[in-house]
Amino acid sequence: MQYQFSNAERAEVLTQALPYIKRYNGKVVVVKYGGNAMINEQLKQQVMEDIVLLWLIGVKIVLVHGGGPEISDMMKKMGKEAVFVDGLRVTDKETVDIVQMVLAGKINKTLVNLLEMKGGRAMGISGMDGRLIESEMKDPKLGYVGSIKKINIRPVHDLLNNGYIPVISTLGCDRQGNAYNINGDTAAAHVAGALQAERLIMLTDIAGILRDRDNPATLIPEMTVSEAAELRSAGVISGGMIPKVECCVDAIQNGVKKVIIMDGRVPHSILMEILTNEGAGTMIKGDNEP
Repeated sequence: MQYQFSNAERAEVLTQALPYIKRYNGKVVVVKYGGNAMINEQLKQQVMEDIVLLWLIGVKIVLVHGGGPEISDMMKKMGKEAVFVDGLRVTDKETVDIVQMVLAGKINKTLVNLLEMKGGRAMGISGMDGRLIESEMKDPKLGYVGSIKKINIRPVHDLLNNGYIPVISTLGCDRQGNAYNINGDTAAAHVAGALQAERLIMLTDIAGILRDRDNPATLIPEMTVSEAAELRSAGVISGGMIPKVECCVDAIQNGVKKVIIMDGRVPHSILMEILTNEGAGTMIKGDNEP
């Protein structure tokens, strides 16, 4: 049987959250959302509710999203096979058109619509709008996979200052008009750095950084940039976690206060991170950050 909270208990919960509401009011929090964390429809609804709740209490939320699984599904429907090199999708001209259609179209507008249905005010843009993410070809063998040259952050500031939740799809463009597929973690780190965000929250499909990848009980709740480098040298941070942590470190070095890697499949994990002392996942911070 589901436990029913009394009115007094509800009031106590809100009182406990008050210091955190005051701390984050008016501050920028960037949430990277994508991949497997987006697949479960019920969890997607809860993530949108959490984002709207934070927006309603005065947090300036920016949602950066990817959508790898949906891109692969669309490619399969169109008779194209997804090919990856070093974890990056090989993207020819036809594939980048599919990426643009899925990311800037279907996924972006679906998320905007969900946020609006939950009571928020959201506006969807891609990294191509206002040349937000100016890019160049990363490696010719990967095709239209972009590396970021410059972030033109003004469109995001304009949306935040006008009371919107910006929803950004991770596409880039160059001065010749070419579109590029941009790694979601990389894009989120650059956008958060340009905004000097208070927090960058990376929603993933694991609990955080584990000392033993097969044992969730070995979660490392907090580390500095230097400690992250030591853990990588020791082999604790390995495989696909290496580029994710590199993005976190880049974000901190570009002015983000703290970055959190957390399991986006846990209900209300964003609220646990922002509105409680315990938090969720692994927090990475600068060496001199208290």
